[in-house]
Amino acid sequence: MAKSPGFAFPLSLAPRGLPSRPMAYASPVIALALTLAFGALLFVLLGKDPMAALKVFLVDPVRDMRALGEVLLKTVPLVLCALGLSVCYRANVWNIGAEGQLILGGIFAAATVLWFDVPGHQASGVAVLVLASLAGIAGGMLWAGITALLRDRFNANEILVSLMLTYIAQQLILYVVNGPLKDPQGMNFPQSKVFSSEFLLPNLMSGSRLHAGFVVMLVLVAVMTVFLFRSFAGYRLQVGGTAPSAARYAGFSARASLWMALLISGGFAGLAGAFEVVGPIGQLLPSISPGYGFTAIIVAFVGRLHPVGAVFGGIVMSLFYIGGEMAQSRLGLPSAIGWVFQGMLLFFLLACDSLIDHRLRWRAAAAR
Repeated sequence: MAKSPGFAFPLSLAPRGLPSRPMAYASPVIALALTLAFGALLFVLLGKDPMAALKVFLVDPVRDMRALGEVLLKTVPLVLCALGLSVCYRANVWNIGAEGQLILGGIFAAATVLWFDVPGHQASGVAVLVLASLAGIAGGMLWAGITALLRDRFNANEILVSLMLTYIAQQLILYVVNGPLKDPQGMNFPQSKVFSSEFLLPNLMSGSRLHAGFVVMLVLVAVMTVFLFRSFAGYRLQVGGTAPSAARYAGFSARASLWMALLISGGFAGLAGAFEVVGPIGQLLPSISPGYGFTAIIVAFVGRLHPVGAVFGGIVMSLFYIGGEMAQSRLGLPSAIGWVFQGMLLFFLLACDSLIDHRLRWRAAAAR
């Protein structure tokens, strides 16, 4: 007796002749819509009104200027890290360690401020902030440089190296806040002393914590857009990473692309860490980042590895951060709900991105 055919899913993926440019831009929008739709379903399963819950996630975080300032505040570290990661990924260098590079930037910036923030020093607040920012950039570049060195000299996998260095950075910040940079008057808490007000970034709006680092971020978005798409150095970097053989033929150095991509990425992440300690935190704490460096990976891909797109991706992820906090306090949901939304967005983005190089086809039509 002939066996009946098993169930076959009616849709299949067929390769496109050329990647779909419209789908490349539509993919993040579709992924966001699917995230919200499945998020509403999740709220129903948790026994919550989906419309009210989505309002807490998407509307309440921007209900007034103060709330909007908090959303924009969180975009600063997210977008800065995403700018550097976009450079890396366009150069085919898979840096996963922006979180550790951010932490090192925060340590270096805090140490710089604490050096000057002592009785008797007459340093200008602006000068110290500039030095702290440069120190943060140097710290991030140093940490990323370790990954570049191991990849260059020993062909070590930069994904594993950069990720493992993040855990080392987390232990290093625990050491410094319990040792060299610990506040002697801090009642034995693992933290540095609170910085003097003249060594903190000025706020942009009264009643809001949004600081001048947001303006710096916007300027750097413009700079990186020009660098990546209007400069020969940016073109050389991308060719050196994606087509090493072609780069060698053209006289470009793949090694130079590796080092440049990682150092730029580390510098941006380090600057994000510096802005956190001299901005909303105002001191060095073990938890200067709730995972900005990891979330920035999603931000970079939601933004299509484009500096301007990273701004929009940063706003979305910032809404998820603050919406998750509000859902915890107002709806009694677990604090991890924001991370669930981030994970769903990444999952749907990866799924939708498959439609850039493939199209959906009905199996019956394909058989004909």
